[in-house]
Amino acid sequence: MKELIEFIAQSLTSNPEAVRVTESDEGDQIVIRLEVDPEDKGKVIGRQGRVAQAMRVLLRVAAVKDGTRAVLEIV
Repeated sequence: MKELIEFIAQSLTSNPEAVRVTESDEGDQIVIRLEVDPEDKGKVIGRQGRVAQAMRVLLRVAAVKDGTRAVLEIV
């Protein structure tokens, strides 16, 4: 799941080297934190949060396939 978010974020940003994705287990769910360059934050979030919401939906689908829950935080 971490690789999925990392691939999507690197594809969207103009500075893919600055993309950092961390994954941690917090109880019954997996929390994935995405950090990007401040200039690329708008591209990752999208207009009215549509890109971020789409990434969360894809992450949720991948997590259901694995039988877990996952949450995406954009830092």
